[in-house]
Amino acid sequence: MFENKARRALACPLLMLAIISLPTSVLAQVARGSPPAANPPSSAPQVSTPEAIGLKIGTDAAAAADQPVRPPKAGEPAPAAAAPVDQRWAIHGQATFVDQGTLPFRSPYRGPNSLDAGARGRETIDATVYLGFKPWTGAEIWVNQEVDQGFGLNDTLGAAGFPSAEAYKVGKSDPYLRLQRAFIRQTLDLGGERETADPDQNQFGGSRTADRLVFTVGKFGAVDIFDNNRFAHDPRGDFLNWSVDDTGSFDYAADAWGYTVGAAAEWYQGQWTVRAAVFDLSDVPNSTTLDGRFSQFQLVGELERRFKIAGRDGKVEVTGFLSRGRMGTYADAIAAAGGGAPDTASVRRYASRPGVSANLEQRLTDHLGFFARAGVSNGDYETYEFTDIDASVAAGLSLSGDRWGRKDDTVALAVVQNEISKIHRQYLADGGLGVLIGDGRLPHYGPERIVEAYYTAAVSKALKITFDGQVIDNIAYNRDRGPAAILAVRLHAQL
Repeated sequence: MFENKARRALACPLLMLAIISLPTSVLAQVARGSPPAANPPSSAPQVSTPEAIGLKIGTDAAAAADQPVRPPKAGEPAPAAAAPVDQRWAIHGQATFVDQGTLPFRSPYRGPNSLDAGARGRETIDATVYLGFKPWTGAEIWVNQEVDQGFGLNDTLGAAGFPSAEAYKVGKSDPYLRLQRAFIRQTLDLGGERETADPDQNQFGGSRTADRLVFTVGKFGAVDIFDNNRFAHDPRGDFLNWSVDDTGSFDYAADAWGYTVGAAAEWYQGQWTVRAAVFDLSDVPNSTTLDGRFSQFQLVGELERRFKIAGRDGKVEVTGFLSRGRMGTYADAIAAAGGGAPDTASVRRYASRPGVSANLEQRLTDHLGFFARAGVSNGDYETYEFTDIDASVAAGLSLSGDRWGRKDDTVALAVVQNEISKIHRQYLADGGLGVLIGDGRLPHYGPERIVEAYYTAAVSKALKITFDGQVIDNIAYNRDRGPAAILAVRLHAQL
C-alpha cells in the first residue's frame, strides 16, 4: 500500500521533471507538432503548426536560437529579418521537489505546535502548468493549474521563520489538483524608452514602454506584486525560509496556500513605481477559505525607487498594509482565559491591523548582489494570515558562479532576526497557540535568529539542484529549545 501511494505521489511531478529535462531541440520539435525525427520526407503533407497561430512553449525560443544562420555571400543582399510571430498563446511549466530534515536538538519540553526535536524528514512536490492567452493588445490572461503533494516539517508548524516556503499550511499524502492563479493583466503604454520583456512564467515576451500603467485582477498572490527582490523571493529558485523570501512581518492576505482574490494597479514613471491593491482576507485567521463576501479585506500600497550606485542597478521599496477583519487582541484573550490557556478566537471583533516594511536590493559587482529587508506590524493583534512575526530584519548576499566557470550556479547566504511584541510573548507564555508556533509555555523569550545558506548547481538549462542548510536559534522565540539544524535538497525544473 505504501509503495502504491508513493508511486501516485511521485508520478505527475516526476513526469513533468522528465519532460522539462528533455533537450530543447526535442521540445521545439514537439512544440511544432512533429516527432523528433531527422529530415522528414519532402512528400510529407503540410499541416498547420502551433507557430502558425502564435503558440510558444517554454524553451522553444532558445531552441530556435541554436539553429545555424548562413552568412550572405559576397555581393548577396542580407536576408530580411523575419517578421515577429504574433504570440497569442503561451505555455510554461515547472516541477519542484524538496526533501528537508532536522538534526536532533535540545528540547526539555514541547507543545502542540512545537518542532519535533528528533531527526525527522519531510518532502514536498509540486508541478505547475502556466497557460497564457493574449485577447487584445496589452492584455494577458493567465491560468496556473498545480499538482501538490507532501508535508512541511511537523505539518508546517514549529518555527516563526518556517524553513520551507515550498511547504503549504495544508499537506496531503496523495497528489491533489488546485487552481492557484487565474487573472487578467492589462498594460497601457505611456511613453518613454522601449524595453524588452522576455517570455517567462505568467509573462508574455515583447516590448513595452518604460512609463506604463499595469492593472491585475483575479486570483493571484499578493507577493506576486509586492515586496519583490531579485535575490530573495523565490523558494523554487533561491532561499527556502519564509522570513527570507518575504518580509516576516508582512501579514499579506492569503489562503492556506498563499493566494487570494483581488485587484492591483501599478504606475511606472521614470525611476519610480507606485503600487496599490485591495485583497480578500480569509474568512477567519489562518483559514483555507477566503471570505466570500469580501467584507474582510486588506489594502496594500508600495513605493519603489530605482537607482544606480557606481553604475550598478539597485532599488528600494517601502510597503504598507492595513488588514480589516475579525481578529482578537492578545490582551483580551489573556483576560478572558482567567488564568487558563488563552485563545484569540474567543475574543475576535472587527478591527484593523497595520504594518510597514522596507526592501532593498543592490548589485555590488557584476556577479555579487546584496539584499536587505526590515518590517514591523501591530503586535497587539493576532497574526491574520502569514506567520507569527511582529518585527523582522533580514540581509544577505547572492553570488553567481561566473568566477569558477559555472555562470548558471548560485551560492548565497542570509541572516534573519524575528521578534514579537511583549503582549504576544505573554500570550505564548500562558499556553496560547499561534499560526505556526506554540510550545505550551515560554519561560525564557529570545529573538528567533536564522542563518540560511544554499548552493544551486545547474545540471542543464532546464534543471537545477540545490543544497540548502539552515540553523534556527531560539526556535519559536524559546531559548530553552534548539538551536535546530535543518538540511534540504531541492530539485527544480522548468520550461
